[in-house]
Amino acid sequence: MLQIGAGVKSGKDVDKFESMNLTKQKANIVKCPMIEESPVSVECKVKEIREFGSHHTFIAEVLAINADEKYINSNGAFDISKCNLIAYSNGHYYSLGRKIGKFGFSVEKKKKKGRK
Repeated sequence: MLQIGAGVKSGKDVDKFESMNLTKQKANIVKCPMIEESPVSVECKVKEIREFGSHHTFIAEVLAINADEKYINSNGAFDISKCNLIAYSNGHYYSLGRKIGKFGFSVEKKKKKGRK
């Protein structure tokens, strides 16, 4: 499982690529490097930075999405369940990727008996 959790230390003080043994990969459009080990990289252009006191929110335009082919399903769609993703929240790690529903499932019409 790939685990990239380099957000605790500032990139001003630590080379996160070196400390996490990550490989820099040339991006297609933007000048900053992508992480070769990442299943998906999103290249963006920052349009606006909003300051909220405790944090900043970046509003960006997506310029390119780069996904490793092994994460693309037979329909050509990205399959997040193949990535073994994790999330960090309040000192704990959580696994992600198990499908629990789909868009519109709560209003989907039920099939009548005898029909397929």
